[in-house]
Amino acid sequence: MSGICDGRVCIVTGAGRGIGREHALMLAREGASVVVNDLGGEMDGSGRSTGPAQDVVDEIVAAGGRAVVNGDDVSSWDGAERMVRQAIDAFGDLHAVVNNAGILRDRMLTNMTEAEWDAVIQVHLKGTFAPARHAAAYWRERSKAGEEVDGRIINTSSPSGIYGNVGQTNYGAAKAGIAAFTIIAAKELARYGVTVNAIAPAALTRMTENLGMGQADEATKEKMSPRWIAPIVTWLASPDSGSVTGRVFDVSGQAVSVAEGWHRGPTAEPVDDPALVGEIVKGLVADARPNANMSGYDES
Repeated sequence: MSGICDGRVCIVTGAGRGIGREHALMLAREGASVVVNDLGGEMDGSGRSTGPAQDVVDEIVAAGGRAVVNGDDVSSWDGAERMVRQAIDAFGDLHAVVNNAGILRDRMLTNMTEAEWDAVIQVHLKGTFAPARHAAAYWRERSKAGEEVDGRIINTSSPSGIYGNVGQTNYGAAKAGIAAFTIIAAKELARYGVTVNAIAPAALTRMTENLGMGQADEATKEKMSPRWIAPIVTWLASPDSGSVTGRVFDVSGQAVSVAEGWHRGPTAEPVDDPALVGEIVKGLVADARPNANMSGYDES
């Protein structure tokens, strides 16, 4: 198996099913050795099984590729460190970490429990930070030792995070945090030869089939297949993508685009009288571009 990721060693978290599975399979087809991480849990994070990850590894190996299973919890500090160490021990190096693992516990804000908030923030936000941090430390040590580093961190945000979706204050907050994390980490790690980017995918998986996508017609389902997400992730993991960093890509089977982040909009001189603020703010809002809808376009 050879391609644009020949000789690369990649970790993919949450790779037992859905989008992560497609990432792992395509990376392997393009020549990468892959650590297939998955807890094998339910959508809400409950349960545990290495079966889904093992199935992906078996498929990669049967096709002539190289892959190993990892069952660590991505939000565990020690587990994330073990995952990074496993990649290095198994394949001799590490070139890319694809942070994909996630869960859903959707609820309207007025009904959301503390446990539902904490679980989603833990898996998505800390589960992005911990693997990225341990990988970054490895690459920094290599860079400081005078070795050439060509590292990649590829995170998974969401339209729910960068545009906003009702019923997902926990999930959206975590995914918005991941987008900000991506931009800042890209600035910090450039000196070590590491790029950091993110995708905001839209695809039909078991996590989204209950959000209305499951009732789509067959042509739409094909356009929303998770297989459309893997090509840009595979390219971002390759040596070819070294000039691109600090970006969030809006990706589906219908389009690939760069998500443009917060920019300062209409501006006024400040005042120290709160009675005067109202008219100023109303004018600024009237002149400002509307927030985007879940498709990334202005709400109207």
